[in-house]
Amino acid sequence: MTTAPELLEVHPRELKFTFEVKKQSTCSIQLVNKSDHYVAFKVKTTSPKKYCVRPNAGIVKPKTTCDFTVTMQAQRVAPPDLQCKDKFLIQCTVIPFGTTEQEITSEMFSKGSGRYIEERKLKVVLVSPPPSPVFVPVNGESKQDPCYETSVKKDRVLTEVENIPPSHGVAEDVDVFETCKDMDESRAVKDVVASKPAKDAQELKPDKDVEESKPAKHMEELKPVKNMEEPNLTKDMDESKPAKDAEELKPTRGAAVLNLTKDFEELKSKLNTVDSKLKEAELTITKLTEESSRSSREKSMLKHELESLRRRKNNLKRVTVGFPLFHVCMVALISLAFGYYIHP
Repeated sequence: MTTAPELLEVHPRELKFTFEVKKQSTCSIQLVNKSDHYVAFKVKTTSPKKYCVRPNAGIVKPKTTCDFTVTMQAQRVAPPDLQCKDKFLIQCTVIPFGTTEQEITSEMFSKGSGRYIEERKLKVVLVSPPPSPVFVPVNGESKQDPCYETSVKKDRVLTEVENIPPSHGVAEDVDVFETCKDMDESRAVKDVVASKPAKDAQELKPDKDVEESKPAKHMEELKPVKNMEEPNLTKDMDESKPAKDAEELKPTRGAAVLNLTKDFEELKSKLNTVDSKLKEAELTITKLTEESSRSSREKSMLKHELESLRRRKNNLKRVTVGFPLFHVCMVALISLAFGYYIHP
């Protein structure tokens, strides 16, 4: 028994869908025609409501390929262990040259037609979606907000400014120089105090305090200029920021106020138009009520008149029916007298 050659090759051999709840998933299949014949194909599935195939039928020319996509509709519940029993069937058969896709029918793929029909079964495989990417920290430190980084930088600048070590060599030299100077001055002061009275000694006491404060002043003057300039720069920057923010906010506030005034005027005009319409509606309602009351009164008057006319007609009918007794008696007497006169 010789096996017939394969008409179409299917790539891949199974349908893989990334399953996500309430989301659609698509998969593409490629059909390869390695034969020298025109091959028609048709795609079938065990659950047509769940899948959408585009195109579900077509023609593959010789030595060419054809692709079709399968879309799985969004599912509300995930199957247990992502196991799916759905299957697809691809049927293909040789067709003569010149047939169109509109001429392809399901009868062409029936086994009773006598044609050679090749069938390929495809399984459905559900795959869980890939995990969301996690940001790995660089150099052991995760990225932070720019606001936080700027605040940290500011704190670092301030701490660095505060922690700048003073020049120890200069300070030591100044201390030695100032101590020698103080010793000389104190000796001179002692000699003066010995020669002068106690009052002069009391007057010289503040001079000692001034002299003692001199080394401290010199130390402050000899501090590095950077320590004084850098905090001032940071303060100026901090003070200039709210000023800039205030200047930027001024035009925005003005625009917001203008927009609010325009909206308020538009609302006022709309309210006035609504009030005028309401007044007109009230007037029309009052007119309609008056007209309805008048019409009801006229109807009642007409009813009364009709009833009075009907009563009069009834009374006239009663009066006109028959002859009065007086007339009958008079006619009878006249007829008797006339009869006696004719026949004595």
